[in-house]
Amino acid sequence: MERKVAIVTGGSRGIGAATAQCLGREGWAVAVNYRANDAAAEETSKAVVAAGGLAMTVRGDTASEDDVTRIFNAVEAEWGRLDGLVNNAGIVGPLGRFDALTRDDMEHVLAVNVTGYMLCARAAVKRMSTKYGGNGGVIVNVSSGSARSGGANRNILYAVSKGAVNSLTIGLSQEVAGEGIRVNTVSPGLTRTDMTSAGIPEPEFQARESAIPAGRAGEPDEIAEGIVWLMSEAATYVAGANLRIAGGRP
Repeated sequence: MERKVAIVTGGSRGIGAATAQCLGREGWAVAVNYRANDAAAEETSKAVVAAGGLAMTVRGDTASEDDVTRIFNAVEAEWGRLDGLVNNAGIVGPLGRFDALTRDDMEHVLAVNVTGYMLCARAAVKRMSTKYGGNGGVIVNVSSGSARSGGANRNILYAVSKGAVNSLTIGLSQEVAGEGIRVNTVSPGLTRTDMTSAGIPEPEFQARESAIPAGRAGEPDEIAEGIVWLMSEAATYVAGANLRIAGGRP
């Protein structure tokens, strides 16, 4: 395998699918990870190939340590190398006030959005770090502006999980920079995806768009371009960064 190899978690839809396709245009071999939607993952895989890359689909729940091990082993068995990880799989969780949350709500969101990211990052480090005989690589964690705004009255739990993602990037980037691995974050603003718009009536979504200086929500492709730039040779001295892509919103 001469191409660079990346795993994109949550790669069947939204920002993950757009990122996989963008990597394909840059000639990467992309493992499209997904949890349940076989058809969507296959569609993304075909789009990667049509864009000029190679693709495989790997089903698995990133909140499960056994599944994460199986995902990374499958990619290693197929292509024999790993050069990048896009930690993207995530869930919003229940919307509403914080005091309405149950313990199960909290544990589920943190398992996917935090533990899942850490499990995948650990697996990637053990394969890419020069400490373990790897050739280096890059990890991009997909966070959210909610980590800064706090999500009051709507999604504090989600914001908490993304704050943890930001801390993961800050710490891990320093730990492995000397081992050939760059770790960065992308923090999208309001983006038109199935996950973001779930449960939001279109008039409310449009009202939220009007509060953005650019006057609109972002598109998955626009977020993907930032992710892929961070994975590229143009960003070889970028580590520990948090790239905000939000149409002018802080």
